[in-house]
Amino acid sequence: MTWTVAAAALLAAALWWRAHPSACPYGQRFWVEAPHPFITRERLREALAPLPGETVLEVGPGTGYYTLSVAGWIAPAGALHIFDLQQEMLDHTLRRADDAGVRNLVPRQGDARQLPYEDDTFDGAYLVAVLGEIPDQRAAAQELRRVVKPAGRIVVGELLGDPHMVTGRSLKALAGQVGLQAERRVGPPFGFFAVLRVPGS
Repeated sequence: MTWTVAAAALLAAALWWRAHPSACPYGQRFWVEAPHPFITRERLREALAPLPGETVLEVGPGTGYYTLSVAGWIAPAGALHIFDLQQEMLDHTLRRADDAGVRNLVPRQGDARQLPYEDDTFDGAYLVAVLGEIPDQRAAAQELRRVVKPAGRIVVGELLGDPHMVTGRSLKALAGQVGLQAERRVGPPFGFFAVLRVPGS
């Protein structure tokens, strides 16, 4: 009986979270610090294909699970801009970076529906288990398309079990709505990185 009640409570919480998109609070950061099956760092590297010297944007770094690796892949001349709704998450990631000797991060706090960057700023951008937390996904996708250079890529990571997961089908439809090309998927449907391409030469 106890397990039934617990399962029902968990399901109710998941349904509530899905209906009310919001960022994972800093006080519950253990969720973003847990191992990420299927959406691994190496699969992100395959999907994003970062090159040394590039300027890249990460939306929603959380506590930096992917951040330090990506910063290393584009070092030494590249810059990784990290953008999060919560200053506490940015501060946490910056402390980790400082401890690891990573010096090419550029933090900024704000709302992904209104990115504070000029048009065509970034060679690429990525967000992992974040898009579904944004109340207006279309606005966020439009902003990403705006700030990524023509022919640049936007990588979206999603994982089954996340109450805010955006399915591959929904993501492809969203890409079409904002003028992005759904190029390929890295990983299985239940844990993947989708590569979206900004049209251009």
